[in-house]
Amino acid sequence: MTSSAYGLHRVVEPAGVLPQQAWRLSSDPRLSPDEVLVDVSRLNLDAASYRQLREQHGSPEAVRRAVLEIVETRGKMHNPVTGSGGMLLGTVREVGPESPLGLRVGDRIATLVSLTLTPLRIEDGLADWSGEGEQVPCRGTAVLFGRSIAATLPADLPEELALSVLDVCGAPALTDRVVRSAGPAPSVLVLGGGGKSGSLSLAAARRAGAERLVALVPTEREADDVLSAGLADEVVIADARDPLAVADAVGTPVDVTVVCVDVPGCEHGAVLATADGGTIVFFSMATSFPAAALGAEGLAADVRMLIGNGYVPGHAEFAIDLIRSEPGVRELFERRERHTSRT
Repeated sequence: MTSSAYGLHRVVEPAGVLPQQAWRLSSDPRLSPDEVLVDVSRLNLDAASYRQLREQHGSPEAVRRAVLEIVETRGKMHNPVTGSGGMLLGTVREVGPESPLGLRVGDRIATLVSLTLTPLRIEDGLADWSGEGEQVPCRGTAVLFGRSIAATLPADLPEELALSVLDVCGAPALTDRVVRSAGPAPSVLVLGGGGKSGSLSLAAARRAGAERLVALVPTEREADDVLSAGLADEVVIADARDPLAVADAVGTPVDVTVVCVDVPGCEHGAVLATADGGTIVFFSMATSFPAAALGAEGLAADVRMLIGNGYVPGHAEFAIDLIRSEPGVRELFERRERHTSRT
């Protein structure tokens, strides 16, 4: 098959599908004219995928082996249970003569497309990763297509911090768009407000004019963190998987609900917490479309439901600006990284 900007020529099986849907990709580092070869230095597994791997496999060493097996089997990091992957950080090694991405050899970049559609080859057996934490130091290669997206890393931020922010940069950008379209001074709820995408979404909602800003978190520790960062007007504690507990904790239903929780079963709580005529934005890779759609129908809830696809024009720049200009958000990110490094 001839080269395709969508990466169709990289699909090994099954034939006729796009790379994200494929079971297996070719990670051959020899490039087509519009491709880019990246020397990978770090993977950032998405939160839902890492949680599932940890819960299934238990020990960090077993998690490490599982990630290696997925990449070796599929030619990409595509968790077969969650259907999600993450993104990566690396250095551009080679640029095809017809690549439209504007990248240059030597650029330090973060990919803004999912690892579930990125041809990936691990060359060091993940020897420098213990299996603990979502960020995975490694050596290997990845291939970007003509329609891929990547961002050059900002020089003023630590690479690990920039990678964490860019991993979820679609969430705050779409939150900004939805909140601004919801009318003057809307009320906004963020489920999972203490996490990466959640804290950025809180900051984006505030910037977009939210009048009542509610963060729902699962623990007292996260509540204290969000309160001390000044990111929300109200912080409530509840299990996002318990619909009645969510509704009771939030009280008056909100105009916009943003779901950033990395566990399944949070759809009905989001529906109950959202006012009729309101909007729910699902960013979690653990979201079930049937549960959301049928749950809203069964609750006779007149809500608009959006699935955040991770891409909004200008999303990388928007998220980086938030981490630069909102000290509370950066504090939460750095505290989370410190906590992860100790576990």
